Amino acid sequence: MYRSLYDEMAGDTPAGNREQERRAFLRSIELLEAACKSGPASRDAIDALYFVNRLWAVLLADLANDSNDLPESLKAGLISIGIWVLRRVEDIRSGKSTDFSALIDVTRTISGGLSRG
Repeated sequence: MYRSLYDEMAGDTPAGNREQERRAFLRSIELLEAACKSGPASRDAIDALYFVNRLWAVLLADLANDSNDLPESLKAGLISIGIWVLRRVEDIRSGKSTDFSALIDVTRTISGGLSRG
């Protein structure tokens, strides 16, 4: 299931995949920034957290797949980041946190890395 969602999100080439991933991260930044302005109990926050959660669920499923040919150390690092992101999403969703800034910063960093790739 997640693999087909990832396939829909990704292009047919490595460069196309990278660009689609970068766009997905840019979209999550837009949503998170809107949520930051509107507050953690807003519809914007619900939309942003849902999008970020779904994006990382797809990415984590792909990273865990044996057919993913990224270097093991990179996959491990991205999996760690993904787990951290999902924990922060849950902290905001459950009211333990109201701060979107760390999620925005991490997402910007990853998006920037995809741009340089």
